[in-house]
Amino acid sequence: MHFFMFVLGLLPWIPAFLCGVTTGKELTVMEGQSLTIPCHYEPQYASYVKYWCQGRMREFCTSLARTDNLHSANPEDKVTIFDDPVQLVFTVTMSNLKEENSGWYMCGVEIGGVWSADVVAYTYIKVIHGISAVSSQLSGEEGSSVTVECIYSERYRESEKKWCRSGDWSSCLLTGSDGSYEDTSVAINDDRTRTFTITLKKLQMRDTGWYLCSAGQQQISVHVLVTPRPTTTAVSVTFPPTTNHSAKYLPPPKPITKESWNNYSHIWEPLMVCASVMVFVGLAMLAKRLWKLHKQDPVLETKARLNKYSGGDLQNTAVVFINKDSQDVHMYRA
Repeated sequence: MHFFMFVLGLLPWIPAFLCGVTTGKELTVMEGQSLTIPCHYEPQYASYVKYWCQGRMREFCTSLARTDNLHSANPEDKVTIFDDPVQLVFTVTMSNLKEENSGWYMCGVEIGGVWSADVVAYTYIKVIHGISAVSSQLSGEEGSSVTVECIYSERYRESEKKWCRSGDWSSCLLTGSDGSYEDTSVAINDDRTRTFTITLKKLQMRDTGWYLCSAGQQQISVHVLVTPRPTTTAVSVTFPPTTNHSAKYLPPPKPITKESWNNYSHIWEPLMVCASVMVFVGLAMLAKRLWKLHKQDPVLETKARLNKYSGGDLQNTAVVFINKDSQDVHMYRA
């Protein structure tokens, strides 16, 4: 009987464990910063009241914000709540957190009724002190500037701020009494609230490397990458295409016409005269040679021929002459 009553007593809490609301299990934030926590819920709870409270048990949870009362229950903590039933999520923002704000918190959907418990989800928020960088990886082009933003917790507000090259403590640059430092390559400024900025001016390739943001005994590493300045793109000049004078592109020969003949008559006329003279001289030389052959003495010609074939010895050589008119044969002996 007692066991049955115990089970009945647990029934109102079963929905809280099965489903309903979900959020991050543990969140960490720097002291002095703000934090926004999303709480997701099931569609059936879209019209219900949502709340945010500090504590691990509903009966002892300190209410900080409710959707049915948009004014924060604790204005000093600057807690706000906003419900978006379309996206099925309500968000809680806590501002200016301090280390004592660390602890358990609860996203809750208020169900109400004797036999129904609220649907809740728990998260642990840890507020730490120290220093952090907005971005731990920065890059800039050679010759330009880059700014590093370092955030520190409230307890280091009056502490000395440093900017050092990692591994070289002699390179550390310190802020003065006014919270600033500047030279031709670096400018440091501390706003004395929770941020100090370092601007590296006129970056050079040798500035690439790891650096340290430091506040008191706390420090954070930052890497700076300097990229080369882009080279100037050469302007291309286009020249007109050159004329190809090869034979295959020469125009076809023009036909000889009366007009073209007249244009070159001063060349052709001397050539024709010269050719005519050469032909005439050749004919004259041929006629002269024929004439000489016709007039040559047949006896001398015969002797010359015999002398050629007998080696020049004309003795005992007989020459026969035939008279055409009388058909007589005359023989002479040399």
